[in-house]
Amino acid sequence: MTNPIQKLGLDTIEQSQIARIAGINLTLGGLVSAGVILLIAFAAHWLVTRSLRRVRERSDRSRQAIYLLERLAGYGIIVVGVMSALSAAGLNLSSLTVFAGALGIGVGLGLQGVVKEFVSGLFLIFDRMVSVGDYIEIEDIGIRGAIMEIGPRATRVRTNDNVNVLVPNSRFIEQPVTNWTMKGDTRRIHVPFTVAYGSDRGQVRDAVLTAARASPFTLPETEARKSQVWLVAFGDRGLSFELVVWPTRDAVKRPAAMHAAYTWLIADALDTAGVEVPVPQTDLRLRTAFGLDGEEALKRLGYGVGSPPRPTGPQSPARTANDAADDVMADDEAEMPEPPAPPKARQTD
Repeated sequence: MTNPIQKLGLDTIEQSQIARIAGINLTLGGLVSAGVILLIAFAAHWLVTRSLRRVRERSDRSRQAIYLLERLAGYGIIVVGVMSALSAAGLNLSSLTVFAGALGIGVGLGLQGVVKEFVSGLFLIFDRMVSVGDYIEIEDIGIRGAIMEIGPRATRVRTNDNVNVLVPNSRFIEQPVTNWTMKGDTRRIHVPFTVAYGSDRGQVRDAVLTAARASPFTLPETEARKSQVWLVAFGDRGLSFELVVWPTRDAVKRPAAMHAAYTWLIADALDTAGVEVPVPQTDLRLRTAFGLDGEEALKRLGYGVGSPPRPTGPQSPARTANDAADDVMADDEAEMPEPPAPPKARQTD
């Protein structure tokens, strides 16, 4: 077999032995060959993964398969490159069994955490219970965002505030994780609101449903997934309702903005329909004061004859832009480009 040194035209490099470690003769030519092979391997790894990443970003249907291929190809190139470099340096790979015991002890004592995270990452890639692009929530540590990358040690989760959080891969294997968009699906949400007692319940239902169905981030209704308005309780201040709706997958990835956008739509719908929204108030029932009863006591307190005036609700404000709705409809890629790509024009929320 031709030495890689000769293939690269480096025959002039001295092949004299420079060291002997554990029975292995290290030569200058062998070390140079190993270094060249490692450089080629890392360059190939960078080119292949970068090309596959670009293909994945442009693909709509095969992103998970391309991501799996990207990871496996990257790991394979590195492993083959390292093995080839060791062989070129003069190490007899068949003798590695001699060091298996020592290597096992080293892994058990110092590298068990690294190996654990690496194996967990492989499980995540093949199992696909969580995949790149899924919107997940880890409740006990308060992390909620989209999975951007599953690395050999940790998974990168990006929140809607463009904060990148590195979560150990084993965390997704050993602890509960909520996947809100598993396999491209969506979820149903509940948006609570309250109206004053005496309001027409049918009018409330029709007004809110009309506004929800007209929203661009509400899915078209089917037999299994319908927008509904539920009367859930008789509250202290009025009738408690919930808008039950199925939002789009992109809207699910922005839960706070989505909830705020639907609340805004409900407020506009109730204002347009003339439905009163109750305001906090306290009724004071006075039996006696200063030894006087009834109207005489009220006169002494300065209220005059009759009950104290009740506070009136604020006037309906002029219609303004719904910022939360704009955030729900924002494009993920345009809003938060992947580093270290050059800055692109950003779409205004």
